[in-house]
Amino acid sequence: MDNLRYKRVLLKLSGEALAGGKGGGIDPASIEAFSREIVHVASQGLEIALVIGGGNIFRGVSESARGMDRASADYMGMLATVMNALAVQDALEKHGLDTRVLSAIDMKEVSEPYIRRRAIRHLEKGRAVICAAGTGNPYFTTDTAAALRAMELRCEAIFKATKVNGIYDKDPMTNPDAVMFKTITHMEALEKRLRVMDTTAISLAMDNKMPIMVFNLFEEGNILKVAKGEDIGTTVTGG
Repeated sequence: MDNLRYKRVLLKLSGEALAGGKGGGIDPASIEAFSREIVHVASQGLEIALVIGGGNIFRGVSESARGMDRASADYMGMLATVMNALAVQDALEKHGLDTRVLSAIDMKEVSEPYIRRRAIRHLEKGRAVICAAGTGNPYFTTDTAAALRAMELRCEAIFKATKVNGIYDKDPMTNPDAVMFKTITHMEALEKRLRVMDTTAISLAMDNKMPIMVFNLFEEGNILKVAKGEDIGTTVTGG
Protein backbone atom coordinates (compact mmCIF):
# COMPACT_ATOMS: atom_id res chain seq x y z
CA MET A 1 0.00 0.00 0.00
CA ASP A 2 2.92 2.37 0.67
CA ASN A 3 3.70 2.77 -3.02
CA LEU A 4 0.13 3.56 -4.07
CA ARG A 5 -0.86 7.16 -4.62
CA TYR A 6 -4.54 6.53 -3.91
CA LYS A 7 -6.42 4.71 -1.17
CA ARG A 8 -9.88 4.53 -2.79
CA VAL A 9 -10.91 5.08 -6.41
CA LEU A 10 -13.91 4.74 -8.70
CA LEU A 11 -13.13 2.69 -11.81
CA LYS A 12 -15.43 3.50 -14.74
CA LEU A 13 -15.63 0.84 -17.44
CA SER A 14 -17.63 1.09 -20.64
CA GLY A 15 -19.94 -1.74 -21.59
CA GLU A 16 -17.88 -2.11 -24.76
CA ALA A 17 -14.91 -3.14 -22.60
CA LEU A 18 -16.80 -6.32 -21.76
CA ALA A 19 -17.49 -7.03 -25.41
CA GLY A 20 -13.82 -7.07 -26.37
CA GLY A 21 -13.52 -6.92 -30.15
CA LYS A 22 -16.94 -8.42 -30.74
CA GLY A 23 -18.78 -5.10 -30.80
CA GLY A 24 -21.56 -6.38 -28.56
CA GLY A 25 -22.46 -8.96 -25.95
CA ILE A 26 -20.07 -10.23 -23.29
CA ASP A 27 -16.64 -11.65 -24.10
CA PRO A 28 -15.39 -13.83 -21.21
CA ALA A 29 -11.74 -13.50 -22.31
CA SER A 30 -11.88 -9.68 -22.11
CA ILE A 31 -13.51 -9.75 -18.69
CA GLU A 32 -10.93 -12.27 -17.52
CA ALA A 33 -8.05 -10.04 -18.59
CA PHE A 34 -9.05 -6.85 -16.80
CA SER A 35 -10.49 -8.72 -13.81
CA ARG A 36 -7.05 -10.18 -13.07
CA GLU A 37 -5.63 -6.66 -13.05
CA ILE A 38 -8.35 -5.37 -10.73
CA VAL A 39 -7.77 -8.24 -8.32
CA HIS A 40 -4.02 -7.62 -8.38
CA VAL A 41 -4.29 -3.91 -7.60
CA ALA A 42 -6.87 -4.64 -4.88
CA SER A 43 -4.37 -7.05 -3.33
CA GLN A 44 -1.96 -4.09 -3.03
CA GLY A 45 -4.48 -2.35 -0.77
CA LEU A 46 -6.45 -0.17 -3.19
CA GLU A 47 -10.15 0.11 -2.38
CA ILE A 48 -12.11 -0.08 -5.64
CA ALA A 49 -15.67 0.84 -6.55
CA LEU A 50 -16.78 0.21 -10.13
CA VAL A 51 -19.43 1.60 -12.42
CA ILE A 52 -19.94 -0.30 -15.67
CA GLY A 53 -21.85 0.90 -18.72
CA GLY A 54 -24.38 -1.20 -20.60
CA GLY A 55 -23.70 -0.20 -24.19
CA ASN A 56 -22.57 -3.70 -25.17
CA ILE A 57 -26.11 -4.92 -24.50
CA PHE A 58 -28.43 -1.92 -24.86
CA ARG A 59 -27.96 1.83 -24.97
CA GLY A 60 -30.94 4.10 -24.33
CA VAL A 61 -29.86 6.69 -26.90
CA SER A 62 -28.79 4.18 -29.57
CA GLU A 63 -30.29 3.42 -32.95
CA SER A 64 -31.93 0.32 -31.49
CA ALA A 65 -33.91 2.54 -29.12
CA ARG A 66 -35.24 4.83 -31.87
CA GLY A 67 -38.94 5.48 -31.46
CA MET A 68 -38.99 4.27 -27.86
CA ASP A 69 -39.95 6.46 -24.95
CA ARG A 70 -36.63 7.83 -23.65
CA ALA A 71 -37.33 6.91 -20.04
CA SER A 72 -38.25 3.32 -20.95
CA ALA A 73 -35.12 2.99 -23.10
CA ASP A 74 -32.94 4.34 -20.29
CA TYR A 75 -34.40 1.86 -17.81
CA MET A 76 -33.54 -0.95 -20.23
CA GLY A 77 -29.99 0.41 -20.35
CA MET A 78 -29.85 0.35 -16.53
CA LEU A 79 -30.89 -3.31 -16.53
CA ALA A 80 -28.08 -4.02 -19.01
CA THR A 81 -25.58 -2.58 -16.52
CA VAL A 82 -26.81 -5.04 -13.90
CA MET A 83 -26.13 -7.95 -16.25
CA ASN A 84 -22.61 -6.63 -16.83
CA ALA A 85 -22.09 -6.12 -13.10
CA LEU A 86 -22.99 -9.75 -12.40
CA ALA A 87 -20.58 -10.93 -15.10
CA VAL A 88 -17.71 -8.89 -13.64
CA GLN A 89 -18.59 -9.96 -10.09
CA ASP A 90 -18.35 -13.60 -11.15
CA ALA A 91 -14.92 -13.03 -12.73
CA LEU A 92 -13.53 -11.09 -9.75
CA GLU A 93 -14.71 -13.67 -7.24
CA LYS A 94 -13.22 -16.53 -9.26
CA HIS A 95 -9.88 -14.78 -8.67
CA GLY A 96 -10.54 -14.49 -4.94
CA LEU A 97 -11.77 -10.90 -4.57
CA ASP A 98 -14.94 -10.56 -2.52
CA THR A 99 -17.32 -8.43 -4.55
CA ARG A 100 -20.73 -6.90 -3.93
CA VAL A 101 -23.17 -5.65 -6.56
CA LEU A 102 -25.22 -2.73 -5.25
CA SER A 103 -28.07 -1.73 -7.54
CA ALA A 104 -29.85 1.61 -7.68
CA ILE A 105 -32.93 -0.37 -8.80
CA ASP A 106 -34.09 -2.90 -6.23
CA MET A 107 -33.28 -6.47 -7.34
CA LYS A 108 -32.84 -8.26 -4.06
CA GLU A 109 -32.51 -11.70 -5.65
CA VAL A 110 -29.30 -10.76 -7.48
CA SER A 111 -27.92 -7.67 -5.73
CA GLU A 112 -27.99 -5.51 -2.64
CA PRO A 113 -29.75 -2.16 -2.74
CA TYR A 114 -27.39 0.78 -3.18
CA ILE A 115 -26.98 2.34 0.26
CA ARG A 116 -24.06 4.73 0.57
CA ARG A 117 -22.99 3.77 4.08
CA ARG A 118 -23.23 0.07 3.26
CA ALA A 119 -21.09 0.56 0.15
CA ILE A 120 -18.44 2.41 2.16
CA ARG A 121 -18.41 -0.37 4.75
CA HIS A 122 -17.83 -2.98 2.01
CA LEU A 123 -14.91 -0.94 0.69
CA GLU A 124 -13.42 -0.62 4.17
CA LYS A 125 -13.56 -4.41 4.47
CA GLY A 126 -11.55 -4.82 1.27
CA ARG A 127 -14.44 -5.82 -0.98
CA ALA A 128 -14.88 -4.51 -4.50
CA VAL A 129 -18.18 -2.70 -4.90
CA ILE A 130 -19.93 -2.63 -8.28
CA CYS A 131 -22.53 0.14 -8.43
CA ALA A 132 -25.13 -1.01 -10.95
CA ALA A 133 -28.25 0.45 -12.60
CA GLY A 134 -26.76 3.92 -13.00
CA THR A 135 -28.32 6.51 -10.74
CA GLY A 136 -31.66 4.70 -10.85
CA ASN A 137 -33.08 7.56 -12.89
CA PRO A 138 -33.57 8.02 -16.65
CA TYR A 139 -31.80 10.81 -18.54
CA PHE A 140 -28.58 10.25 -16.56
CA THR A 141 -25.69 8.29 -18.09
CA THR A 142 -23.38 5.85 -16.35
CA ASP A 143 -20.68 8.55 -16.64
CA THR A 144 -22.80 10.76 -14.42
CA ALA A 145 -23.47 7.78 -12.13
CA ALA A 146 -19.70 7.24 -11.87
CA ALA A 147 -19.07 10.86 -10.90
CA LEU A 148 -21.92 10.80 -8.38
CA ARG A 149 -20.79 7.54 -6.75
CA ALA A 150 -17.19 8.77 -6.62
CA MET A 151 -18.34 11.75 -4.55
CA GLU A 152 -20.67 9.74 -2.34
CA LEU A 153 -18.10 7.06 -1.57
CA ARG A 154 -15.35 9.59 -0.86
CA CYS A 155 -13.10 8.33 -3.65
CA GLU A 156 -9.89 10.22 -4.39
CA ALA A 157 -10.09 9.93 -8.17
CA ILE A 158 -12.12 8.58 -11.06
CA PHE A 159 -10.23 6.07 -13.21
CA LYS A 160 -11.80 6.22 -16.68
CA ALA A 161 -10.55 3.11 -18.48
CA THR A 162 -10.95 3.27 -22.26
CA LYS A 163 -9.75 1.63 -25.45
CA VAL A 164 -7.33 4.49 -26.28
CA ASN A 165 -4.31 5.85 -24.41
CA GLY A 166 -5.88 9.06 -23.13
CA ILE A 167 -7.75 12.18 -24.28
CA TYR A 168 -7.01 13.46 -27.77
CA ASP A 169 -7.89 16.68 -29.60
CA LYS A 170 -9.81 14.52 -32.09
CA ASP A 171 -10.71 10.88 -32.54
CA PRO A 172 -7.41 8.96 -32.75
CA MET A 173 -9.16 5.96 -34.30
CA THR A 174 -9.90 7.92 -37.47
CA ASN A 175 -7.28 10.71 -37.30
CA PRO A 176 -3.64 9.54 -37.29
CA ASP A 177 -2.50 13.10 -36.54
CA ALA A 178 -4.54 13.33 -33.33
CA VAL A 179 -2.59 14.81 -30.41
CA MET A 180 -2.96 13.44 -26.89
CA PHE A 181 -3.19 15.76 -23.88
CA LYS A 182 -1.11 14.82 -20.84
CA THR A 183 -3.05 17.13 -18.54
CA ILE A 184 -6.19 19.18 -19.07
CA THR A 185 -8.61 21.00 -16.82
CA HIS A 186 -12.26 20.09 -16.41
CA MET A 187 -13.22 23.45 -17.92
CA GLU A 188 -11.01 22.90 -20.97
CA ALA A 189 -12.59 19.49 -21.49
CA LEU A 190 -16.02 21.13 -21.42
CA GLU A 191 -15.07 24.05 -23.65
CA LYS A 192 -13.34 21.86 -26.23
CA ARG A 193 -16.23 19.34 -26.11
CA LEU A 194 -13.77 16.49 -25.66
CA ARG A 195 -15.31 13.07 -25.20
CA VAL A 196 -13.93 12.32 -21.78
CA MET A 197 -17.24 11.83 -20.01
CA ASP A 198 -20.56 13.57 -20.60
CA THR A 199 -20.87 17.22 -19.63
CA THR A 200 -22.93 16.53 -16.51
CA ALA A 201 -20.29 14.13 -15.18
CA ILE A 202 -17.40 16.51 -15.92
CA SER A 203 -19.24 19.43 -14.35
CA LEU A 204 -19.93 17.40 -11.22
CA ALA A 205 -16.28 16.36 -11.01
CA MET A 206 -15.16 19.97 -11.54
CA ASP A 207 -17.48 21.34 -8.84
CA ASN A 208 -16.13 18.79 -6.36
CA LYS A 209 -12.46 19.00 -7.45
CA MET A 210 -12.42 15.31 -8.43
CA PRO A 211 -9.52 14.34 -10.75
CA ILE A 212 -10.24 12.04 -13.66
CA MET A 213 -7.49 9.73 -14.93
CA VAL A 214 -8.05 8.51 -18.50
CA PHE A 215 -5.97 5.57 -19.73
CA ASN A 216 -5.96 2.44 -21.88
CA LEU A 217 -7.62 -0.50 -20.14
CA PHE A 218 -6.17 -3.05 -22.53
CA GLU A 219 -2.49 -2.41 -21.85
CA GLU A 220 -1.42 -4.84 -19.16
CA GLY A 221 -0.56 -3.28 -15.83
CA ASN A 222 -2.09 0.13 -16.52
CA ILE A 223 -4.56 0.11 -13.63
CA LEU A 224 -1.73 -0.46 -11.15
CA LYS A 225 0.46 2.13 -12.86
CA VAL A 226 -2.23 4.78 -12.55
CA ALA A 227 -2.86 3.78 -8.92
CA LYS A 228 0.86 4.36 -8.26
CA GLY A 229 0.68 7.79 -9.87
CA GLU A 230 2.80 6.92 -12.89
CA ASP A 231 2.71 9.32 -15.82
CA ILE A 232 0.49 7.49 -18.30
CA GLY A 233 -2.72 8.53 -20.00
CA THR A 234 -4.35 11.92 -19.40
CA THR A 235 -5.12 13.61 -16.11
CA VAL A 236 -8.14 15.92 -15.89
CA THR A 237 -7.81 18.30 -12.95
CA GLY A 238 -9.24 21.54 -11.67
CA GLY A 239 -6.29 23.45 -13.09
